[in-house]
Amino acid sequence: MYRILKKRQLSDQIWLMDVLAPRTARSCLPGQFVIVKIDETGERIPLTICDYDREKETVTIVFQTVGVSTARMARLNEGDSFRDFVGPLGCPSELTGRTAEELKEKRILFVAGGVGTAPVYPQVKWLRQQGAAADCIIGARSKNLIILEEEMKKEAANLYIATDDGSYGFQGNVSNLLGDLVRNQGKAYDLVIAIGPLIMMKFVCLLTKELNIPTIVSMNPIMVDGTGMCGACRLNVGGEIKFACVDGPEFDGHLVNFDEAMKRQAIYKTEEGRAMLRLQEGDTHHGGCGFCSDGKEEETNGR
Repeated sequence: MYRILKKRQLSDQIWLMDVLAPRTARSCLPGQFVIVKIDETGERIPLTICDYDREKETVTIVFQTVGVSTARMARLNEGDSFRDFVGPLGCPSELTGRTAEELKEKRILFVAGGVGTAPVYPQVKWLRQQGAAADCIIGARSKNLIILEEEMKKEAANLYIATDDGSYGFQGNVSNLLGDLVRNQGKAYDLVIAIGPLIMMKFVCLLTKELNIPTIVSMNPIMVDGTGMCGACRLNVGGEIKFACVDGPEFDGHLVNFDEAMKRQAIYKTEEGRAMLRLQEGDTHHGGCGFCSDGKEEETNGR
């Protein structure tokens, strides 16, 4: 059992929890994820690691209540436990494979949309620990949906806020703000890392391609099973079939076919749609496990 040591509400439907998970805390790196399960009959839910403390043996998760399973999670309190807490899974951020000297020479910008701020935070924090510092944009529809602002201020070189309704910071979306920073404020970047809703990442990549800035995206929002079994996170990257949970979650954003991914995600939401995808995609429907799911609908989260 994995005990919840801390619970905090970040916004109306977004929660943060510190979970006692010694083995995961000892080996995880930014960019990886865990699969949590409340009890024996509960659904497996993949969640990106938001933070970790190796000394305290804790892993921090952030989740949004979007269905029955995450609503049940939100009812758990400090002292309660998860039945399963499996990880770390997925590939670490590609930044973790670079030396501190290389990182210090790079001008990096993170772009976070909504709950995507949670997986951005550990990467920004890790960079600071390597002696490098990155700029960061956090975007949301309105001020009350901005999360982890104070935590991010401590780790980022510069923090910029964008809200669609103009209630806080820059009025407009994250792509508008990115364009303003580069075109009007003289900022220059060698690398952009974008994490958030698919539509947000698509338009960030369209802009960075125009600006000739290499861009990495995290495709964790499309993960369901987290093991390659369900086929939910199948995507086209540069003409090759990849799976976010086993091959990613990070990919070259300029190679991801976002339109196909968004269309596929909509089809996958129904049982009939999932059956059709299995029929159409055949052996490439799932990612390396050899089995398809039984058709049980599992929920996806902003993570």
